[in-house]
Amino acid sequence: MMSSDSACQAMLTSIDRPANGPLIDLGSGWGTLVIAVARKYPHQQVLGYELSWLPWLVSIIRKYSLRLDNLTLYRKDFKNAELSHASILFCYLFPEGMVTLHEKLDRELFNEILIVSNTFALPSCHPTKVIRLKDVYQTPIYVYHWQPKCTFTPQNNNDDKPYSKNARGHLCKDYYLYSARCRNEWR
Repeated sequence: MMSSDSACQAMLTSIDRPANGPLIDLGSGWGTLVIAVARKYPHQQVLGYELSWLPWLVSIIRKYSLRLDNLTLYRKDFKNAELSHASILFCYLFPEGMVTLHEKLDRELFNEILIVSNTFALPSCHPTKVIRLKDVYQTPIYVYHWQPKCTFTPQNNNDDKPYSKNARGHLCKDYYLYSARCRNEWR
């Protein structure tokens, strides 16, 4: 399913802060939204992930015909994508895809991020804002300010120095085990 023009506009106007990392469209399909994002933010890196080859190919053709140098399209499942550097995630996924995304974010994302979803909500999460389109279906656009709700302090940190980004990387396994214990506190 392609995002309607009104859904694309609502998703783009829901951005309430400047992006400091890539803007990523999960399941970019035929390129409707990801191309609109790349055109609106020409100086921002925009990434799209699409698994189906025909929509991906059409998006590639559109990207090159519009000369969108800031747009990179991957024929890849978002489940295998690195999202930790993203500033904003856009998605129009089916309900099971939203469950998968939620699990991936819980497992892998340790920083704040803005998530904008067309039609389908993240399970067990409360949106910051819900925009209802003025269409026949009253289509919802969900906006989330995702942030880890637990803090993690490793047991063996004997100094008062904060961990660098690279040093935190090896702590992911410990963090995941810790977050499993406090996941009920997160929501």
